[in-house]
Amino acid sequence: MVRWEPGTAERLQKAALELFATRGYEQTTAAEIAQSVGLTERTFFRHFSDKREVLFQGQELLVQAFLDGIDAAPPEASPLEVVASALATAAKFFPDERRPHSRMRQSVIDRNPALQEREQHKLTTLATTVADALRARGVDELAATLAAESGATVFGIAFTRWLREEKSLADIAADVLAELLLLAETAAQALRPTR
Repeated sequence: MVRWEPGTAERLQKAALELFATRGYEQTTAAEIAQSVGLTERTFFRHFSDKREVLFQGQELLVQAFLDGIDAAPPEASPLEVVASALATAAKFFPDERRPHSRMRQSVIDRNPALQEREQHKLTTLATTVADALRARGVDELAATLAAESGATVFGIAFTRWLREEKSLADIAADVLAELLLLAETAAQALRPTR
């Protein structure tokens, strides 16, 4: 077996993703992932609680990027302006050179309902965290929840488009948010009583 080297978790993640993409998630064991990079199953479990976490490790970094964007927003920013700042900061987490990896990861998730559920849970957790951060800025409950849920939805849609398009995630997220704001304004105008 190979002795310990720096970057073991990253090597395991890369190997797991390749095996999941070629063999299938359910058909690949933690032992096979470890063996493919010359490590033991025990080493695998030192880095990951289960094989699913290979695909989801690092989520806290994405959440932190959102929180950094919230912190960077000016104090007078509206809730959706704060969310726009969070989206712009989080988009930096996904440079264009990361797109091939993200595409492969998403293809694995798309073929497994349990992984899809875990991915949805990630967006729900993100929305809850953003809402808490908005409330900490003094945003009322309803506005914080609406802005955070909208931000998570915008991120999810933008990320899916980013996987298909050759445009930056920041630009796509800005486009999706602009479309949401346009839809909301159109709906608000339609609901206003005419005199």
